[in-house]
Amino acid sequence: MVTVGPAEQDRRRRVARLTRRGHAERRVLDRRSDETARSVLTPLTEPQRARLVVAMRDVERLLRAGEVALEPTDPEHPDALRCVAAYFAELDRRSETGFDPEASVRVQPEEVRPPRGLVLVARLRGEAVGCAALRLHRDAWCEIKRMWVAESARGLGIGRRLLGALEERARDHGARVARLDTNHNLVEAIALYRSAGYVEIPRFNDEPFADHWFEKRL
Repeated sequence: MVTVGPAEQDRRRRVARLTRRGHAERRVLDRRSDETARSVLTPLTEPQRARLVVAMRDVERLLRAGEVALEPTDPEHPDALRCVAAYFAELDRRSETGFDPEASVRVQPEEVRPPRGLVLVARLRGEAVGCAALRLHRDAWCEIKRMWVAESARGLGIGRRLLGALEERARDHGARVARLDTNHNLVEAIALYRSAGYVEIPRFNDEPFADHWFEKRL
C-alpha cells in the first residue's frame, strides 16, 4: 500500500507515497471514520453539538499551549532577531505615526545577556512564536523589554508565561522592582500587565514611542 523512493527535488531524501491500493484503503478508513463521527453526533441536539465544538477547540488550544517551551536564547540568535523584527513591524502597523527602531531606545545585546540580563524565546514545535527580554539594573530593579507573541500563537497564555519567567529570574538575581513601558495601541499588553499586578507610574526612561510606564513590586 506504500512505496518509498527518493524525493524529486532532493535525491538524498526518501519519501513515502500511497499506492493505488493504499489510496483505496484510505478511502475506506475515511468513510468508517465519518460514519463513527455521525453515530456520535446524530443523537446530540444542535446546542449540544455547539458545546462539543467549543470543548474540542478548548482541548486543542490547551494541548498546543502545553507544547510551548520557553528557552533562554542569545539575543543575536536568528530566532531572537526574527521575533524582535516581527515585534517592530507590528508596532509600525498598529501605530498612527509608525515606529522607527532607530529612534527608539536601543537594547544592546550585551545588556540582555547573562549575567546582565536574559532573552527568552517561546517555541512551538520548534518554531519561534514569541520573545521577551530582561535587563537588570543596579539598585535592585529590572526592566522587561521586547515582549511579543505571534498572532498565530495568541490565546495560549504565552505572554503571561514569558512575563512570569522573567520576573522569577529577576527575583533570583536580587531585583525587587520590575518596570516596563508600552504604547497605548498595545491594549492587549496593557491588560496583561495590569492583570499581572503592574501599576502605572510616571515616566522612568526616554523611550519616545512609549506613553505608559508600569511597575511591579517583586
